[in-house]
Amino acid sequence: MNIHEYQAKQLLSQYGAPVLAGGIAYTADEAVKVAEELGGPVWVVKAQIHAGGRGKGGGVKVVKSLDEVREVAGNIIGMNLVTHQTGPAGKQVNQVYIEDGCAIANELYVSLLVDRETSRIAIIASSEGGMDIEEVAAETPEKIVTVTIDPASGLSGYHCRKVAFGMGLSGKAASGVAKVIASLYKTFTEKDASLLEINPLVVTEDDEVVVLDAKMGFDGNSLFRHKDVQELRDPTEEDPMELEAAKHELSYIKLDGSIGCMVNGAGLAMATMDIIKLKGGNPANFLDVGGGATRERVTEAFKIILSDPAVEGILVNIFGGIMRCDVIAEGVVAAAKELSLDVPLVVRLEGTNVEKGKEIMDNSGLNIISASDLGDAAVKIVKAVGEAS
Repeated sequence: MNIHEYQAKQLLSQYGAPVLAGGIAYTADEAVKVAEELGGPVWVVKAQIHAGGRGKGGGVKVVKSLDEVREVAGNIIGMNLVTHQTGPAGKQVNQVYIEDGCAIANELYVSLLVDRETSRIAIIASSEGGMDIEEVAAETPEKIVTVTIDPASGLSGYHCRKVAFGMGLSGKAASGVAKVIASLYKTFTEKDASLLEINPLVVTEDDEVVVLDAKMGFDGNSLFRHKDVQELRDPTEEDPMELEAAKHELSYIKLDGSIGCMVNGAGLAMATMDIIKLKGGNPANFLDVGGGATRERVTEAFKIILSDPAVEGILVNIFGGIMRCDVIAEGVVAAAKELSLDVPLVVRLEGTNVEKGKEIMDNSGLNIISASDLGDAAVKIVKAVGEAS
């Protein structure tokens, strides 16, 4: 689960991270009111969406009068902001963050993430922060410092100093960055974050260190421990089909292909998508109905797949262990009839009650293409989609 910049800053400030004063606004009038309360004379108007690259996309503007605040906020709110992270479709901006300006002397980059290769938390930092951090990583990787933290011993002053000195800092600035890293690490671990990115972390002309931007994501499996974080969720930033799937305890992720997939088991779902690609197709989604799915849940899964206008065919791949093949068949048939299925459907069933499941589909009156194994199923759905198009 991701949260907005202003929410991340509120959370970080509770752990002692230095942030500038600011407020959220949903209209131009509200933006002016926030700016008046802050006092100025310089403000920054920031679009709030779950994506980076907002500055390059025109979603971050420095303004120097209340009239400018009103004009810029009015232009940004409601705009479709396209960045390198949103893709060409972009995201609609529903709110802006009005923040005090500051005199920036240096822009740095700091992020914390779970390094699965080392099973540690990694701190990644660079003296070259700002909008071009991706180019820095690609062209001058020597300017990036990486420090991993052993979870058994935790963060120490040594780690913080190593990061600060690695960015070429000294004196008050180095001390300030070390303190910020300590607060970031505490936030990251106590809130079960999966990503915490500060870009930029700035050093002001007075050598003060300030968190100027913040991006945070959390481990969804830990949210039951953090009701305060759960309350920060913004459903408007999430895919509506993924939200609907979550209501029915389905694991669904939308992809950019044309072949819908319904599978039981995450590993089998990954293998199914791989084989579809191998046979020349493109999966439209990842969907795991789980081992204990009911007929109703399977029906809802089928509806979610068909609600994607990009889907031109569906592959159902079920290995019945805990999940019975006849339950899957009943759900597929019920959903296909209810929604008047008009795209090719290939079904591969194997395992518990497989013969009963096949019988249900054979007697359904639907044009269901049966497959003997996963490779056969992938070939048949790719062919069927190609012929239909």
